[in-house]
Parts: sequence; structure tokens; C-alpha cells
Amino acid sequence: MTADGASENRESRDHGDLWNSADEVPLSRRQGVSPGESIADPSSQTNADGASGHAGNVADLLAATARAKPDAAALVDTATAETLTWAEVDAAVDAQVAELRAAGLTAGDRVALCLPTSVAFVIALFGVLRAGGVAVPLPPQGPESELRGLIEHSGARLLIGAAADDLPGDVRVLSAVTAGEQRPEPVEPVGAGEDLAVLSYTSGTTGAPRGVMLSHRALLANVTQLEHLPVRVVEPSDRVLISIPMFHVYGLGPGLLAGTSAGATLVLAERFDVHTALEACVKYRVTSLLGVPTMYVELAALPADELGEGLATVRLLTSGAAPLHPKVLAAIRGATGLGVFEGYGLTETAPVVTTTMVTGYPKPGSVGRPLPGVELRLVDSDGTVGPVPLDPADPDDVFAEDDGEPMGTGLVSIRGANLFSGYWPDGAHGPDGEGWFRTGDVGYLDTDGDLHLVDRANDLIIVNGFNVYPNEVESVINALPGVAESAVVGVVDERSGEAVKAVIVPERGAALSEQQVMDACTEALAGYKVPRTVEFADSLPHSATGKLRRMNLR
Repeated sequence: MTADGASENRESRDHGDLWNSADEVPLSRRQGVSPGESIADPSSQTNADGASGHAGNVADLLAATARAKPDAAALVDTATAETLTWAEVDAAVDAQVAELRAAGLTAGDRVALCLPTSVAFVIALFGVLRAGGVAVPLPPQGPESELRGLIEHSGARLLIGAAADDLPGDVRVLSAVTAGEQRPEPVEPVGAGEDLAVLSYTSGTTGAPRGVMLSHRALLANVTQLEHLPVRVVEPSDRVLISIPMFHVYGLGPGLLAGTSAGATLVLAERFDVHTALEACVKYRVTSLLGVPTMYVELAALPADELGEGLATVRLLTSGAAPLHPKVLAAIRGATGLGVFEGYGLTETAPVVTTTMVTGYPKPGSVGRPLPGVELRLVDSDGTVGPVPLDPADPDDVFAEDDGEPMGTGLVSIRGANLFSGYWPDGAHGPDGEGWFRTGDVGYLDTDGDLHLVDRANDLIIVNGFNVYPNEVESVINALPGVAESAVVGVVDERSGEAVKAVIVPERGAALSEQQVMDACTEALAGYKVPRTVEFADSLPHSATGKLRRMNLR
């Protein structure tokens, strides 16, 4: 879809017409899918491995697009105003391979990439993968002690990008290759399939970061799974604004790899600034925005006319990393006529698992259904298939109902070709013998078969033996006028084991008291779920992709 057609399709999106309801394949419990059974789009079973259409090395995506669209605009770097064609990117990647091999790279060697979202990152990543190395993307602005620790843990001996002063002594620093006029000799890719392609470190929101081993197979499978959605994440004619970090698998997979496979134009920004982002949308006639909740919160805070004008050419808004608040969704739709498609994924799943794009219409509060080729089921903490039983002593502990019967929650368990190969270095704690990976995310399936996330299992608060999910309390607090953001955590309490603590960021100029928060929670929640303490703060700690770091608040 071209940018010129973007506004013409807003009316159909508002009425949910992107997906023909007569052709929809329902995935609801009313049609025989219980929370304990795996769910996937039955129409996708001919591609159940999730990998048909792409095979081999991840860098083959670039080579194929460069052959098909050599002179088409590939990358636009908003920081430098540099624009490259797909042929120019492909040639620069071959030059990067030559640099890496001259530095002694052999197959399987890890190469740290310490670069922002930029042309340089794209060339370095594809260069490492084409050369047979393993890319280790790291945050370029991270503390030096953290970078050193991750480099040591990964065993990387080469680094491309900005070098910290305190690097291990045997690490060699290389400069990122820039596009040149001369094309080097074409390079045959090394590595494919189960060979390790990317070692991606988790954000460490619940503990020390762990290296997630992503093979060429896993990354390519997720690209193909996204391409089989009824609403395409990326169209060949799209101009996609990517201002989320490419060192995170969300920017890497649905952003760079999916965009490269489609042959779209990728508009790259080192960081998100709401006014700069809107200027880029207008200047480059952006048609698709890949975002996270913190970005949409800032967009929703703008005057409606300014937001509508800035996103006038946009056809698609997508969000991941954390749920969006209904008032943010309403503000975006009111200003632009666009809904925001939300999804769910993990570094371990390369990364997308579910999205509301499966049905073709945004559904506030839900992260949608599994991608084609992905199976999902809810299990108990010991792996038993089925939802976690509800607490009979807590009649309020109900998240949804099916024909009047309360529905329990469970840990989300996933199976598909997009799954990782375990944690570095020995592949421990990967998928089980049947291919299932049990996440730490708690959720439930509504009567349509759509997944709703409740919280992280590690964030669960236990007060006098009763479970408190932070998200449930935060929803009540966030609905209060004057609340910009809130976080609920458990703190040690001698009497009850744990107690609920709320940390709140008020909107600018808002007058909000602790008693108002207590009163609202008392009215809406069971007594043990009401915060024992309430604190106010200027901001809350977040990861690079906007996930709340509760650990820092405990």
C-alpha cells in the first residue's frame, strides 16, 4: 500500500473491515479450544514449521531483495540524512565481511555490535551473519561495566562500534564499514539453519541478563510467520519508521529483518523524540510506525491536530513490549482514526508470538492470537496442561467469564520453529523434548480465544497466602485522573509476608493524594490487594524498549 492510499483506508479500519469475518478462523473455547489446549491458526498447518519460504542464512534476505530491487531506497538514516539503495547496502555488507575476515573472524566467532539504530548497525549485522559469525548486539549507551560483563560472558573477541575504555584486553575494535562506490567480490554466506546467528541478551528486568541463542532457523521462521498474517506487518511499498533499538530483538526482527524481506524503505532514528519522529513521518511520508508503549504515551499527549497531521500518511501502527492503556489507545484513534495493533513476544521467540493482526482488528486489552505456525497453551507452574485454579477464598479473583463460568489464568507455553536454542553457552533451559517453552508470563484466553496477559509470574505478590497481580492494581490506579503512570510491587512485611506498594508518576500540575489512591483501590479491589504504601515519583525505571523494571522499585 502506498502512502497516498493510507488515509483512504482509515475508514475501513475503523469499522474492522481489514479481515473478512466470513473467512475468519475462530480460535475460541466455544469451538472446542480450552485454555489447556494449544491454539494456532488451522489454515497455517501446511506451514506448521513456520519456516517455509525462507531457508539458509539470515543475510540471504538482503541478497534476495538486492537482486529484486537493486535501485530501490533501502535505508534512510535520519541522523545523517544518508539514503542507500538495496544494492549499495548489499555491497557494503560484502565489504564488511572482508574487514571481519581480515581481522581473523572464523565461523562461530562472536562479534559484539555496539551501535545505535543506524545504517552502520544494519551493515555490521548482515556482515557478521554473512561471514559466518554470531552477532552480539549490545546497548551503545550502556554502562561500561555492563558492556564489559556481557562481552566477557559472550566470549566476543571482535567489537564493531563505539569502544568502552574498560574492554577486556584481547578484544579488537573495528570501525563500521560505510557504503562505497566500488563493489567488492560477492561473498557466499557461511552458516544456516541451526547455526547460531544472534546472541541476544535479555533486558534483565527480573535478574541478571541471559544470552538467548537465536539460530538462523528461528529468526527466519518468525519473518515467514509474520508474512503469513492477513494484515501484512510490512508491505513492499511501506516506509517504516524504526526508532526503537535494533540491539533489541523487537527492532531487529519485526523491524529490520521483516522490512528487508519485504523490500520496504526503512527510516532509521537513533532514538525516539516525539517531535522529531513526527517531523520524520512528514518528511519521509512514513506509512508504518513500529512502537512501544512509552512512544505512544508521548504521541497521545500531543494536541490531536498536531498528531493527526504528523501521522497523515501512516497506514499501520503496531506496539509491543507491554500493554497499552485504553486512554492512550482512545487518544491515538481520536486524533488519527487509526487503531494500534498490539502483540506479544519474547527474546526467546525471535520475537513475535501473538498479535491482534491475526484477526485484522485491534482489540484493547488483548495481545491477540498466535502467528501462523505458532502454538500456544496455558499450563500450571509445574507444567501441567490447563489453567491455574482460581482461589475459592477470593470470589473477586476473576479476569473473565465464559458462559458465566470464571476462567483461570496460566503460564503461557509456546511451541514453534521460531523458538530459541536455549541459553548461552550450553543451551540450557530451552524448549523441552516436545518442543514447548514455558514462559514466565501469566495470562488467560477470552471467549474469542484471544490472549490477555495478566503479569509476570516473578512479579506476583503474595499477601497472607493470596495472589496479587500488579497489573490488576495498576489498572485501577491508572484510571484515576491525574495519573501518568504507576507501578505496583511487593515489599517485605513481617505480618503478611508481603505487602503491596504503589509508586505513582502524576501528570504535570495534577493534585493527587495518597488517600485518593487508597480510596479508589478500596472501592474496586479486595482488601489484601489495596496498597499498604503509596509513593510519588517524577519517573519510573524502564528498559530500552519501555518495559517497566519493577526490580529497581523493590
